[in-house]
Amino acid sequence: VFSPAASDSDKRQRLTCFGENCQYPATGEPAKEVNPPRSGKVPTEPAQVSASMSTNQGNIGLMLDNGKAPCTVNSFASLAQQGYFNDTPCHRLTTSESLSVLQCGDPTGQGTGGPGYQFANEYPTNQYQPDDPKLMQPVTYPRGTLAMANAGANTNGSQFFLVYQDSQLPPNYTVFGTIDETGLATLDKIAEAGVAGGGEDGPPAQDVQVTSILLD
Repeated sequence: VFSPAASDSDKRQRLTCFGENCQYPATGEPAKEVNPPRSGKVPTEPAQVSASMSTNQGNIGLMLDNGKAPCTVNSFASLAQQGYFNDTPCHRLTTSESLSVLQCGDPTGQGTGGPGYQFANEYPTNQYQPDDPKLMQPVTYPRGTLAMANAGANTNGSQFFLVYQDSQLPPNYTVFGTIDETGLATLDKIAEAGVAGGGEDGPPAQDVQVTSILLD
């Protein structure tokens, strides 16, 4: 909170605390009733925001990287605070050597649902020029990474994935946080049960339901 009579130095400080000009254009009907987040300049401090993701398989502690991905964290926090993620499934588990993630955030459970708006990629995509061929080359998303799923460039919505083993993906998926040790233990348990039907990509064999995501 800034005083109305802020000094010039306070005003400069205020400017440095606000990051990207975040825009959330509408894309259609949301999978679950929800309002879009506040658009415009969003705060980048605190740089780290703690959150707790409760599931029927155990708790997953998250640390959101507001400093590097403020528009993403702004959206995720808004959805969480409105209860958008409450009582929704994690619909996809992958168990291959190159991709080991649990994907959540779609209330329909079909992999196609979203919040009715989309927004641009942030870190690490924004570290490259748009035409850089390296955007097509895989990089390592380390174990413990929290990142956004998308259907192409700048189509982020509500779906996100949790990386439980180092995974290879092009740098086109916004990294917006990390997963704590308790959360990784929960993910390991889910992964150990495998994919329904025995493949490497599909619904988790062990039903995973998000109870709530709360900002601490």
